[in-house]
Amino acid sequence: MSLIRPALNTYLRLIEKRKMRNAKTPQKLRQNLELSARLLFHAPRGTKIEKATLPGDVDVLTVTPKRVTSETVIFYIHGGGFVFGSPETHAAMLGQLAARIGARVVMPRYRLAPEFQFPAAADDVEAAYQALIASGVAAQNIVVGGDSAGGGLAFGLLSDVLAKKLPAPRGVFGFSPFVDYTRQGASVVENADREAVLPSDRAGELLAMYLGDADCSEPRLDTLNANFRGAPPVWLCVGDTEILRDDARALNQHLKSCDVEVSFYEEHDLPHVWPLFHNILPEARQTLDNLAGWIKALPTPVSES
Repeated sequence: MSLIRPALNTYLRLIEKRKMRNAKTPQKLRQNLELSARLLFHAPRGTKIEKATLPGDVDVLTVTPKRVTSETVIFYIHGGGFVFGSPETHAAMLGQLAARIGARVVMPRYRLAPEFQFPAAADDVEAAYQALIASGVAAQNIVVGGDSAGGGLAFGLLSDVLAKKLPAPRGVFGFSPFVDYTRQGASVVENADREAVLPSDRAGELLAMYLGDADCSEPRLDTLNANFRGAPPVWLCVGDTEILRDDARALNQHLKSCDVEVSFYEEHDLPHVWPLFHNILPEARQTLDNLAGWIKALPTPVSES
């Protein structure tokens, strides 16, 4: 582990975690993350980050590396507890991933809670996925990804795609995905103090803003009981001190029970969605390297051969 890791964790616990705990409104949570992202996260030089519109007037943010050498398109869903975050807050990290692959990134702009509760975000993500295909990108060239709440939306999308027999992506990946909407994992309590970023005492509050009166047995929410048979390969990572550690563990086991090929990485004492800190954290760059290698090695679908 790098020498910067403990220093970063200390900073996050003392500053960012406290700011998240003390923010009184969703608007303040949003402002805090937008400011931190502008200060801390930077894409590689030459990266183009632009607003775009897909068929059906679907708003997205595109991230294009200096050199595009692949037909792969990363469809990435940002996290933020369903309440804050935006494509802009995560664009620098996706710029780093895009540069490693030589691929474009498309990031849907979904509606946030509490102004818009479930299924607004899930509907927006599915509409954007289908709009990307309608724009001329073959599903077999799409790799879906997401972090935290965005990871939950990514696997909810995968569940829906399979259930509706829609064109499936080539692969799916998740950074510290949030998939247990009933919050039954022991790590929610066990890692409450060790977690460097997320205040566990606010997790239920943010989730309630999103769910409203929704039934957690609804297919796009009941991820850990969804039928993922026939799903493409999946890549997952999580830190062992995160409150979402058990979400990722449970998802890994459930996917394997559905005969899905899963690459699962549980790392020691790294902060929530640590690839965001690629500018300062060696482990973040190593994880992005790992993921990029996995994406480039994904098998070519039979229909393309």
